[in-house]
Amino acid sequence: MHEFSLSKVKRILCVGAHSDDIEIGCGGTLLSLIRDHQDLEVLWVVFSAEGARSQEARLSARSFLKDVAKKRIVVKTFKGSFFPFDGARIKAYFETLKSFQPDVVFTHYRDDRHQDHRVLSDLAWNTFRSHLILEYEIPKYDGDLGVPNFFVPLDEDICRGKTSRLCTHFQTQGNKHWFSEDTFLSLMRLRGIECAATSKYAEAFYCRKLVAR
Repeated sequence: MHEFSLSKVKRILCVGAHSDDIEIGCGGTLLSLIRDHQDLEVLWVVFSAEGARSQEARLSARSFLKDVAKKRIVVKTFKGSFFPFDGARIKAYFETLKSFQPDVVFTHYRDDRHQDHRVLSDLAWNTFRSHLILEYEIPKYDGDLGVPNFFVPLDEDICRGKTSRLCTHFQTQGNKHWFSEDTFLSLMRLRGIECAATSKYAEAFYCRKLVAR
């Protein structure tokens, strides 16, 4: 197992289809990077957040990014579950993100079974051809968790900070049987086992291309 450092990352683009996706997929990694690096710049884009979920998305993003001096939070209003049928407009907006020039892009797993997630993953690869792209995972009913190849070990306090923020800010999701701290902690514990994390926990990603310079 070889190690790769994210320590030189300065500009981070986070892309999420729905209001809680970024937090679930890479919230712990972001909190860890923010804790260890003082000069990050983050562009956080949620593509669909309808009704009360829009306010939840904004409050959660502010909570996760509260120690980031240079940040921009964008919450769009594309219709959830209809991304494949609204591809032209979503693609047009995605193109505007090029100017940010991120060091790393966090986006959805290409083989995620949710259609909205797959659209954004595909567009990330269409748009950012010379960037590091890390695809995060979202646990769900579809049972589409795969075999990731990029792991970020996380301290337990970071993991609990992630899960508590999720459950605090996304009250509209409280009626979903899977949306709970033990779900999120269990996945991070499993990924921690897979990468032999001494801290016991990790988030995992799919890194399809990594260029050594």
